[in-house]
Formats: sequence, structure tokens, C-alpha cells
Amino acid sequence: MNFNSIKKIKNIDSKQFLLIAGPCVIENEKMALSIAEKLIKITDKLKIPFVFKGSFKKANRSKIDSFTGIGDKKALSILNKIGNDFKIPTLTDIHETKDAALASSYVDIIQIPAFLIRQTDLLIAAAETGKTVNLKKGQFMSPNSMKFAVEKIRESGNSNCWITERGTQFGYQDLIVDFRGIDEMKKMAPTILDITHSLQKPNQKDGITGGDPMKIETLAKAGISVGFDGLFIETHQDPKNAKSDGLNMLNINLIEDLLKKLTMIRSTINSFN
Repeated sequence: MNFNSIKKIKNIDSKQFLLIAGPCVIENEKMALSIAEKLIKITDKLKIPFVFKGSFKKANRSKIDSFTGIGDKKALSILNKIGNDFKIPTLTDIHETKDAALASSYVDIIQIPAFLIRQTDLLIAAAETGKTVNLKKGQFMSPNSMKFAVEKIRESGNSNCWITERGTQFGYQDLIVDFRGIDEMKKMAPTILDITHSLQKPNQKDGITGGDPMKIETLAKAGISVGFDGLFIETHQDPKNAKSDGLNMLNINLIEDLLKKLTMIRSTINSFN
């Protein structure tokens, strides 16, 4: 795997998978700092390369009264504080071309949401920041079709991009992960499996996306076993009361035990290579 474009990633030579983790959205400074501090302690102990993730705003919501954020610059300033104080890389997603320049002043990695992965102007704006760009595979796209998104980044003068699998739409209210596509995507770029979003239950009648966190461990073990370069896991101190995606986030008190198991799997696989 090649994540060396991000100089602030610690434990990069450990041969462990990369972990992108954090809350769905920045709700306030105290919660974000608490989650970051706990994740850093765990990943340092287990020698896992780590990127802190948090959305500075939630533009894609089912209902008009759903929580969208605490204010763009306020949330981005919290991400910047986490990156500077803990000396770790940070990631956030953007939704409009004007967000690219704004967010790039505060974080290390720009993420393109799955629903927006074909928006050419958005991808070009992200690429032109010079930051590493994490491309979420659209729920409606085949693995092979991600080559066009990768080309948009590289032909815009930016060679640093990652691909993140987050499930494929299965009917109206479910997603599945098709592991057959991993080899194709890994030929294009470092490839990450988004565990928690792949377990979403979208399009619920109440307008609130559901999830299946009981399957997080199963899917994570499968992802490591088949060779994903990294995992993406959203986590929170109190998922039931989280302001976004609480029904598919992992309680942070459970993450250390999960990561211990996953590092053992990766170490075993490495011993055969």
C-alpha cells in the first residue's frame, strides 16, 4: 500500500492496515477531541497508521430538519486543532466546488462523497488543492468504473488519490459489498473499505438512515482477510444520541477489542507474504 503522500501518518512502516476513523460529523469540540485522543492511544499501542475523520457539514440529508453542522469554519477549526495538537492527519468531505479551497486550508485529505463521485468540477476542484483525495465509490457504480474518477484527479495534476468502497445498492433499502472488485480497484489506487457506511439501511420510511452495527466485526474481518489496504469506521461515544448516522456507527468503547483482532489477522496474512 502507498499512503506515503501523507507525511503526518504515524506507524506507516508497521505493515498494518490504515485506519480512517472518527465521528460522522463534528458536533462540538469536546466530543471530537475526546474521540481523537482515544483513537490515537489505541492506534499508537497497536501500531496502526491512523487518519482522523469528521464531516464539517452534512449536506446530504433525507429530511430538511436533520442536523447539518455547527458552522463550516467552526467545525473545520476543530479538525485543524486536532491535526495540529495531536500531530495526525485529518480528513473531511466536501460537497461543492467552493468547499475545496476552504477545507484544504484546515485538513490534510479531501474526501468526495459517493453520491457526488461523478461530479467532474468537484473532483477537479479537490485535485487542484494539491491535497490527497479520497474517492468514495458510488453505490451505483461498478469497481471498474472508478478508473474514470481516478483519471479526473490525476489528469488535473494530482497523483495522490485513494479509493474507498462503501457498498453497492441492493434493492431500495440495503447495500452489499462485492469483494470481487477489490483487485481491480487496487490496480488504480490504495483501496479502503468503509465498514460502517456499507452497513447502512438507506431510504427508510421515517427519513432516517438505518444501519446494522452488529455486523461491523464480521465485515471488518472479511475486509482485512481479502486484502483491503485500509478500513474506514465511524465511531462515537453515544451512537444512539449522535446527530448523524448513529444507527450504523460503532461505540468507541468497542473499537480497541475489534482493532486487536484485526491486527492479528493482518499480521497472520503478512507472515505468508
